[in-house]
Parts: sequence; structure tokens; C-alpha cells
Amino acid sequence: MIDGLSVVVPVHGPIEPVLPLLEALVGGSVPEGDRPQRVILVDDASPIAVEADRLPQGVELVRRSANGGFGVAVNTGLREASTPLVLVLNSDLDLPAGFCRRLAEHAAPWQSAVVGCRNESESGASGYAARTWPTISHQVVEWLIPLASQRHRDLLHRAVGHDLSADRGTGMVPVDWVSGAALLLPREEVLAVGGFDEGYFMYTEEVDLQLRLRERGIPALLDADLTVVHAGGGSSGTEARRRRWLVGARMRYARKHGNVHALRAGMTAASAANLVWNAGRRIAGRDVRPLAVLREELSLIHRAGKDLPR
Repeated sequence: MIDGLSVVVPVHGPIEPVLPLLEALVGGSVPEGDRPQRVILVDDASPIAVEADRLPQGVELVRRSANGGFGVAVNTGLREASTPLVLVLNSDLDLPAGFCRRLAEHAAPWQSAVVGCRNESESGASGYAARTWPTISHQVVEWLIPLASQRHRDLLHRAVGHDLSADRGTGMVPVDWVSGAALLLPREEVLAVGGFDEGYFMYTEEVDLQLRLRERGIPALLDADLTVVHAGGGSSGTEARRRRWLVGARMRYARKHGNVHALRAGMTAASAANLVWNAGRRIAGRDVRPLAVLREELSLIHRAGKDLPR
């Protein structure tokens, strides 16, 4: 057993896709030395409640009465956990053997710290888990449709905040922040700053947390020697809803840590460029509706985040 380590897995939806992850944590084939001290599954008011008897032995179930989003669910698990370290895992991960033990061992000399690892898609594409602090230019570049076909280039990766040096490194690499797909947290330090900001419903909450921890001297690191497979989008539903949550979260982050008016202005200017680009594509015979795209983008820029579910 890995003393001092709990795992928290937030879930909102069917339990069946999550069972392989839980088996990889506490299943019969997992050696005792690779098992966390506690595994806590937080059912964030799933439409069909998770049944305790469906879970592998050793998994604790905590139910919430209302769907609060990722940060709320993780905070629930953090409060329930009693160990110094808590590993937060997205429910759609595939873990390599011995992952929890190896991550805890690699992170031990750096504690207290936030530690993440590489993540990649099922096809092997990097998820760029190591990032630099968000800027307005990062988000404007992401918003520009004309650049979409060039995002495989290093220049564009850096332009949206991907830390390529860390992503291509080895060992434990200090970074600005790491993806929340797999996040090892020092529990007491996280609770001391108020945990995840529950005003975010999904996306960007881990960036906000790591920035607040950094202000207290708690670093973030990428364990570049460990990789998880992340299916992605398991709790996001439709693409329209995912974009609304994402843009709304970024606007909240800008209000707290930057300039939301400048962000809206930059993204609005990018939408104007997208209109011109899409008009040219339509003239060339492409199936695109420039004005409809513009209306959708402006609605997201100026309204996203104002009607998130609680």
C-alpha cells in the first residue's frame, strides 16, 4: 500500500467507462505495493446514481446531491481524504502499471509541490500537459480559424502556451502549470488556499489553483517519465457545451488574474478575421456560413460563463 496517498476520481455519468480505471487502481491484479491508501470516487450527481455494489472492493463512494462541476467534486474528495497527498484523476484515463507508486516516488523529493505527468490521446498524440501561464495572445491565436491547419508546428504550439521543452524533456521538470487530467496535490496546502475555485464549472480551474499555490511558494512540475492515456471529453458532452464552458472559464480567469475586457476585445478582433477568412472560403465553394459562425463566436465571447449550471 502507498501510505499517505489517496486517489480522488470525480464522475458525472455512467460508471461503466470508469470501471477499467478503478480496476487499474485496486483490482485483483494490482500488487499491494502499487495500491493507494484510499480511492475515493465522487459521484457528482450523475443522472443515474452510481451504485456502490458496482465498484471494485476498496473504492469508497461519496455522492453529491447537485452537479457542481469538476472543482466542486474534487474539493469534496479532498475534504474526505485524510492523507498528505491526493492524486486527482480524470475518469477517462488509462494508467500504466505501477503508475501511482512511481509518481509518488518521483515526486517525494520535491514536496510540497503540484505534480503532473505527460498525457497522450489513444492515437499517441501528445496532450501537452505542461503549459505556460495563459495570456491574451495565447487565446487569440487559438481563436483564429486561419491558423487551425498550422497548429502542428512548434511555433503555433508555443503561441498557445505549450511548454515544448518540458514536453520533450525527461525526469522532473519545473513548469508554470500542468494539466488537471492527472494531478498530484499536497492536500493541506491546497485546502489552505481554499481548494479549487468552485466558480469554474469545468476547465481552467487547475490553472487558477496552481497560480494561487505558486504565490505561496508551491511549485508545479511535470514528471516527464510517466505517461497516461487520456481519452478526453468524457464529461463534456457536446462540442457546443464544451466550448461554452471553456470560454466561460477563461473569462473568469481573466477577471481574476488579468484583463477580461482586453481578452474580449482580442477575441472579438479574431472573430472579425475569422469572418473574412470564412467569407473567402464560402466564395471558394466551401460549406461554411460566415455570419452564423460570427454570431456563435460573439455569443460565446460576450455571454459564456454567465449561465453555467450550478
